[in-house]
Order: sequence, then C-alpha cells, then structure tokens
Amino acid sequence: MSQSSELTHLFRAMKAPAAARALPKLTERAREEEWSYERFAEALLSTEVSSRESSGGRLRIRAARFPAHKTLEEFDFTFQRSVKKQVIEHLGQLDFLHARENVILLGPPDPVSHCPLRVLHGANSPASD
Repeated sequence: MSQSSELTHLFRAMKAPAAARALPKLTERAREEEWSYERFAEALLSTEVSSRESSGGRLRIRAARFPAHKTLEEFDFTFQRSVKKQVIEHLGQLDFLHARENVILLGPPDPVSHCPLRVLHGANSPASD
C-alpha cells in the first residue's frame, strides 16, 4: 500500500475529511517553509477542527428540522411593530443560554413565530459554542 493510500485510509478511519483534503497543500507548504513536525500537525489538525466547527451549526440546524432558515438580521421590525427590536436583539446575544434560563415568547403564529426560529438559528451557529 502506497503512503498516499495509507494516509487516505487513516483519515477516513478517523473521519477527518478536511484534513485529508488539506494534506497535499499543507505538505508542500511545510516542505517549502521547513516546518517542524509540531507546526505541521497543528496546521493539519486546525484545518479539521475549523471545518467541523463551521459544519456543526449547519448539521444542528438540519437535525432540528426548522421549517425555514431565518436570521435576526433578516427580520423586518417595521412590519411587526409589536415586537420590540431591543428585546429580540438582546435574546440574540444568547445570554439566557449561558445563564441556563428559559425564555417564553407568546403571540400569534406569524410573524412572531419567526423570532424564536431566528434566535435558535443563532444558538446553533459555531460562534455560540
């Protein structure tokens, strides 16, 4: 078994596809810049971790089966004047998650029902981890 196919097998076994894709370019760069083994391992692992963090939010949103992808930035506060922009933006900061507090939003189905979806989309983003 060649070294390349062995590495492909190992990356597949470790479920690290981003590292596998980055390997050829990182290997070439490491040779050119004479990286230490530690520096090369750090760059390769950082690539995989970054990929997992960015795809983690998308996977959580898909698993939650939200009916639509909505964000707070897209919400039209001028259309629904009963929704207080300052309150919703504060919820969007997700302080209630870190404080382990509950939030209850009451109101008619639309468009108020989009506010919780938008907050939850923010909670499932990589930045909230």
